[in-house]
Amino acid sequence: MNYLIGAFKPSCNISITFSDAKNRKQVPMKKENGQTLMVPLCHSQENIAGKISIEPLQGKKVDHIGVKVELLGQIEMYFDRSNFYDFASLVRELDVPGEIYERKTYPFEFSTVEMPYETYNGVNVRLRYVLKVTVTRGYAGSIIEYQDFMVSNYSPPPPINNSIKMEVGIEDCLHIEFEYNKSKYHLKDVIIGKIYFLLVRIKIKNMDLEIRRRESTGSGANTYVETETLAKFELMDGAPVRGESIPIRLFLSPYELTPTHRNINNKFSVKYYLNLVLVDEEDRRYFKQQEITIYRLQESS
Repeated sequence: MNYLIGAFKPSCNISITFSDAKNRKQVPMKKENGQTLMVPLCHSQENIAGKISIEPLQGKKVDHIGVKVELLGQIEMYFDRSNFYDFASLVRELDVPGEIYERKTYPFEFSTVEMPYETYNGVNVRLRYVLKVTVTRGYAGSIIEYQDFMVSNYSPPPPINNSIKMEVGIEDCLHIEFEYNKSKYHLKDVIIGKIYFLLVRIKIKNMDLEIRRRESTGSGANTYVETETLAKFELMDGAPVRGESIPIRLFLSPYELTPTHRNINNKFSVKYYLNLVLVDEEDRRYFKQQEITIYRLQESS
């Protein structure tokens, strides 16, 4: 689809193709209207190259004062839709002022592009990468075409990955120790742990382990925080006794997780937590929350 600035109907069709489109992996991306489309997947430091074709509609010509392509990395806050924050902006001028009478193709290349952040679609914010082609015209208004693509970046396994050991206690009533095998997990990892009941003097009805995602956007008085429960895993149904232990084994791959994002361009953060929930027979709830780090590990071919 062509996007038009101005009140005039576009007089040409614009197409954007990647030079390695046949071999480059395509991944689904959800648009704001809920529809899903397949887009190219890229990684930081890659060459982004391809060609742009501009074809005038039959019987028409395109007068322009220049053609350019931009590679943009943008952050959009849904509560401030009038502003895009560009953290990456590269441009290639493709043509000098003139006229286009028939289909014209322009090659383009952006070499070893630094794309430090992953594509992210959240509750209040999205981070996207896009190729933007502009046929600049004067009185008639410029003709613009967009091509979205997704970026994912791999991280090596952390050199230090400490286990998590914590306690939950209510004086003279309840004392629980729990441990998880590590504090940093890749997207297809398994959370392994154990819960020990050292003192149980209240009647616990059930216990769940939740994975929660907390998205923080904005700053100061304009900070918005959204917390989602992505997974709920029943650890126990019934009353435990002193000395009992319960194993934990929770696979992450079925859930739609993203890597942890920390203060991205001073605009937003995305953090993950393991939340242990105990419910007693009077339906009182007890919580213990622990932050974990999620990262993307390169898959073996």
